Amino acid sequence: PRGSEKAPREKPNQLTLRQPRQGPTDEAQMAAAAALARLEQKQPRARGPTSQDSIRNQVRKELRAEATISGSPEVPGINVVPEPKEEGSTHLAVPGVYFTCPLTGATLRKDQRDAHIKEAILSHFATDPVAASIMKIHTFNKDRDRVKLGVDTIAKYLDNIHLHPEEEKYRKIKLQNKVFQERINCLEGAHEFFEAIGFQKVMLPVANKEGPEEFYVLSEAVLAQPQNLERHREWLLAAEPVRATLHRQRRIFRPSPLASQFDLPGDFFNLTAEEIKREQRLRSDAVERLSVLRTKAMREKEQQRELRKYTYALLRVRLPDGCLLQGTFYARERMAAVYGFVREALLSDWLPFELLASGGQKLSEDENLALNECGLVPSALLTFSWDTAVLEDVKAAGAKPDSSILKPELLSAIEKLS
Repeated sequence: PRGSEKAPREKPNQLTLRQPRQGPTDEAQMAAAAALARLEQKQPRARGPTSQDSIRNQVRKELRAEATISGSPEVPGINVVPEPKEEGSTHLAVPGVYFTCPLTGATLRKDQRDAHIKEAILSHFATDPVAASIMKIHTFNKDRDRVKLGVDTIAKYLDNIHLHPEEEKYRKIKLQNKVFQERINCLEGAHEFFEAIGFQKVMLPVANKEGPEEFYVLSEAVLAQPQNLERHREWLLAAEPVRATLHRQRRIFRPSPLASQFDLPGDFFNLTAEEIKREQRLRSDAVERLSVLRTKAMREKEQQRELRKYTYALLRVRLPDGCLLQGTFYARERMAAVYGFVREALLSDWLPFELLASGGQKLSEDENLALNECGLVPSALLTFSWDTAVLEDVKAAGAKPDSSILKPELLSAIEKLS
């Protein structure tokens, strides 16, 4: 079922080249400063680079040129093989749901994600086996508890070597050891990691045993540079599974009376088209009969069932000039993700603004509410509005916001909504 998918952290669209930002006027800066001081808005701190980021950035540089992507004229700015359109859907609001590989930058359909990421990781063994083996351990093994146990055990082996560099026993790992067999041998990528960081398989005699047994033995060259082992240990512990991120498919449309009309592909629904029709028919027949009989618990249960029906949401934001900004989101993403998506498109992204639902309800950026909890799935039209306090201060300063609030490079790709 599609509802089991979790919403990953979204990153800014890497396929769009940012142009130099046009600086605000002195009057606008003074107005915004006054409004911001009054509102006491706090911007989140930028996240610094992590070990996982370093691995992905390095892999991305080396693999991006190798990524082979089939062209599709139906999705502006996206190179993918499109899924077949559904029967009767001649003007879909979006042709499907797509994802971006964080290693190669390739845009993928859902059924392409896992195979593409695995291929990207495996191809990286030729250039950086340590990074590739770490990504393989965290990505190829689905049992997260087992991965954590195995990774912690490997880290303990490396800790012992670091803390006791003179003791030979810590440089040898018996492969038939019960702990090694139960926690490490079962993990895909674990053997590649040991060999990549400098362990070699050697047959050694064992006390009270007739024949030799297989060990991993750390090479002397690696022992001479213990800082490398420590760095590899930190990478291993900090790494996360490599997952494709949801592609926003950002598009800009001219003002249109069709703004609130959405013809969505089946990707946006957890139910098949036939199941949706059948449920709508049954609900229509039963709504009057149940309206009096339903208890509060029954209504809450039905609400939860409604929330699980959709995996994705297609949102349009009507801007002050009537233009429409469109993007795809997970149904369980928070409103903060929508605000961030809109802010990335603004020429003056430092000015606070508001997003309103169709009924005029303000959708707060700070509230920890998901899109499906706000009734914004599977699609919704929102209205953009500058923060009232900012507008008052801007007017008092004798200035006014630009009539066109989008970045020029986005306006150059504006389309007609059909």
